[in-house]
Amino acid sequence: MSKVAVVFWTSTGNTEAMANAVAEGAKAKGAEVKVLTASEFTEADVNSYDAIAFGCPAMGAEVLEETEFEPMFSSVEGLLSGKKIGIFGSYGWGDGQWMRDWKDRCDGVGAALVNDGVMANNAPDDAALAECRELGEALA
Repeated sequence: MSKVAVVFWTSTGNTEAMANAVAEGAKAKGAEVKVLTASEFTEADVNSYDAIAFGCPAMGAEVLEETEFEPMFSSVEGLLSGKKIGIFGSYGWGDGQWMRDWKDRCDGVGAALVNDGVMANNAPDDAALAECRELGEALA
């Protein structure tokens, strides 16, 4: 049984809803899943999981949330080489540049991304939640 972590930051609940859908998808494929906030996840946790989904909304000028999520992601980023990961998040403006930048960072450290990232404009609709479940299935 694979172990999957779903690590997220949310302010409005949109990214949390996406995280729960990712977890549902992974559980449906038989994975053991743990959902954690960004502040609960550290470098020491990376090797405890076969796959990790990271969720963060776009903030400011299309960047990752800077107080909790970015410091956590920066600290684990170097450990993601060869690790099966997925990225997801919601946004309220712009065109998804933060997701493209984030994907490039993951590619740059050699992470094994299962897709190009799942985005939802504001609250995730049924289609976005279905994509999140598929992301979870792909990580399981």
